[in-house]
Amino acid sequence: MPKAPPSYWLIKSEPFKYSWAQLERDGLTRWDGVRNYEARNNLRSMKVGDLCLFYHSNEGKEIVGVAKVVREHYPDPTAPGEDWSVVDVAPHKSLKAPVSLDVIKGEPSLVDMALLKRSRLSVVPVAPPEFAHIAKLAKTKVG
Repeated sequence: MPKAPPSYWLIKSEPFKYSWAQLERDGLTRWDGVRNYEARNNLRSMKVGDLCLFYHSNEGKEIVGVAKVVREHYPDPTAPGEDWSVVDVAPHKSLKAPVSLDVIKGEPSLVDMALLKRSRLSVVPVAPPEFAHIAKLAKTKVG
């Protein structure tokens, strides 16, 4: 049976808390601390091999890399006894050219992107055509 193509996501982090450069140094991290039900449910939908656009929020406001889901959801150890989840992600590829929020807002094919429509969420789905367009804007072959 053929393997399903990966799904695509966008995960946000403030660079002073956890940056793309830190993920590259660490080689792996647990994506924890998500305290929104919709974002938590998005984490629970992630599968091993799915790709995540890594977005620096607040400071920078740009997509800077692509991470890969390497472990599916499990209970968030930073919230014992509560119903929150985490996934483990690893760096997959740095973008040759970061893609800023202003550029995304100016792209007609990205106007419906969840980053713009659900801007308060830290974990959102990305449609395959949106992911491909971001990779093109970033001058990066993600494959």
